[in-house]
Amino acid sequence: MPRMHVFRGFHHPGIAPACALTIGNFDGVHRGHQAMLALLNSQARHRGLPSCAMTFEPHPRDYFAARAGQPELAPARIATLRDKLSELERCGIEQAVVLRFDQRFAAQPPQVFIDDVLVRGLGTKYVLVGDDFRFGARRAGDYAMLDAAGPQAGFDVARMNSYEVRGLRVSSSAVREALAAGDMARAAALLGRPYSISGHVVHGRKLGRSLGFPTLNLRFSHPKPAALGIYVVQVHGLAERALGGVASLGKRPTVDDSGRVLLETYCLDWPAALAAEGGYGKLVRVELLHKLRDEARYDGLEALTAAIGKDAVDARAFLAAHAAEQRQTSRDRII
Repeated sequence: MPRMHVFRGFHHPGIAPACALTIGNFDGVHRGHQAMLALLNSQARHRGLPSCAMTFEPHPRDYFAARAGQPELAPARIATLRDKLSELERCGIEQAVVLRFDQRFAAQPPQVFIDDVLVRGLGTKYVLVGDDFRFGARRAGDYAMLDAAGPQAGFDVARMNSYEVRGLRVSSSAVREALAAGDMARAAALLGRPYSISGHVVHGRKLGRSLGFPTLNLRFSHPKPAALGIYVVQVHGLAERALGGVASLGKRPTVDDSGRVLLETYCLDWPAALAAEGGYGKLVRVELLHKLRDEARYDGLEALTAAIGKDAVDARAFLAAHAAEQRQTSRDRII
């Protein structure tokens, strides 16, 4: 698959002179997003255009919550920007444009967005949006306005209705609710894949090593992740096969008060070929398969060590049952 080109803004010489475009936050790139992206790719091929996804950073609701002095109103984040872009690429998008959502952009009238961004900025010839799409200052622009502007501006407009799974609307909000409830199976059904977080392994305080549970540390670059707690995981990117483990996603209340969000993963069976330092700098993907419990604050390191030990035992039990279930499913398919 060709690599997706990523642009911060649209004032770049390498950006395509024309495109088929969809616009959204795409947090999680769930099955509804995937259906929309598949339709966009189909229309782009039919028209001989590159497919393009426009997204925003920060999330518009992050911006408005901060502006109102109420950060608690910002939505929990499903995916980092890295993971969002990775999933857009996996869906076959050829070009991604990341626009900074700030005061200037928020105040932009809808017609200015059409003229400056869609027409002059991206040379848009086809626009695909969701059924609840709004744009411009005070969210004054909608599908009807976009559709009316299309003929004169030189682009076609299409709208995609909500995507449903078993009668339930698939949305980023539904994914957040599943993750907040620790229902990883429901989250996976909405996403079309296990929920995962990826990144480069960074150095930490090495406290886990001193406790007998060395961890791989990944930063989650948003203060409010949609998932929090202790999870059974599988780690991809360290060995030829996925490595089972137990991971903590959160702010480590017992040992750290910095407020930084980390995903700390203890691999149950560390590959000898990597040695103790072999994980640092590697790009890994950690799939969160099952939630064991919420984060907790412990009175001391002895209590923390005992809790991690129990988590490791529980993780091994879950992974053994999970592997047996997969083997049975494979046998049933063969038969």
